[in-house]
Amino acid sequence: MTQFLNGLAQSAPGGGSSPVMQFVPLIAIFGIFYFLVLRPQSKKAKELQKMLSELKKGDDVATQGGIIGKITGIKDNEVTLQVQEGVRIRVLRSAVTGVYNGNAAAPKAEAKAS
Repeated sequence: MTQFLNGLAQSAPGGGSSPVMQFVPLIAIFGIFYFLVLRPQSKKAKELQKMLSELKKGDDVATQGGIIGKITGIKDNEVTLQVQEGVRIRVLRSAVTGVYNGNAAAPKAEAKAS
């Protein structure tokens, strides 16, 4: 197999292709990478930052660790969650993944049970 590839490489014309033309595929790969990976990721990060800045007392939220609670206090960088009557925990604001809607998860559980 390697002899075949070496033969192809030697038989290829050694013409003077432009150095700019050699970078076109590399530039295309970076363009595709930007639109498929970097742009959606930055868009999602902006949405998360917006959601974190709009948190208020009384919101039900879920954390990265799977803890669900109601916000009872907000400071600069931390949030106090009430997870049960009389049980409050402090978590970093960045640990909150989103506002929790308990109704959205119920149909999935019923569908799996059927």
